[in-house]
Amino acid sequence: MDTHVIAAGLPALGWALHGGLLLRRLATARRDPLTGLHTRAGWTARAERLIAKNPNTLVLLVDLNDFKAINDTHGHPAGDAVLTATARRLATWCGRHGFSARLGGDEFAAIVTDPARTTGLRDLRAALDQPVTYAGCTLPVSASVGHCHRDNLPVPALTDALSAADSSMYAAKGHGRRNTR
Repeated sequence: MDTHVIAAGLPALGWALHGGLLLRRLATARRDPLTGLHTRAGWTARAERLIAKNPNTLVLLVDLNDFKAINDTHGHPAGDAVLTATARRLATWCGRHGFSARLGGDEFAAIVTDPARTTGLRDLRAALDQPVTYAGCTLPVSASVGHCHRDNLPVPALTDALSAADSSMYAAKGHGRRNTR
């Protein structure tokens, strides 16, 4: 083989490997290391595209109720078990027609492009309110869920949908735990 071809190919191979590693790091940075869900940045970029293109889109915000008490009483590993269970339950509910994210702490978000293909918000609430077993203890879990349908917005913007879902979530919290609005 010609040494000139090898000499020219080695830098290109190095750049290709380096680029692949950078892409892998970027993908990892867009995933929450505990739950495997998208982070806020990764979720937001994709959610903005989906809400602009899909008229039936449903945006959800989920906040765990009394999560601090779980950490304070049972320790952070127990809290981590609750977070991972919540992430799994939310992702399962979204299925192939949506995706979810951990926004931070005990806050989650989801977007579903075809809500009719889910089992419904009542089933989501029931799934999120299931206790979690950790180290032989049964940990009570409850979540407040706020939602906004894209067709309820004057302009299909993610920020407006999140704001409406946030208001809905806090209205649910105001009506007692284990509510969905």
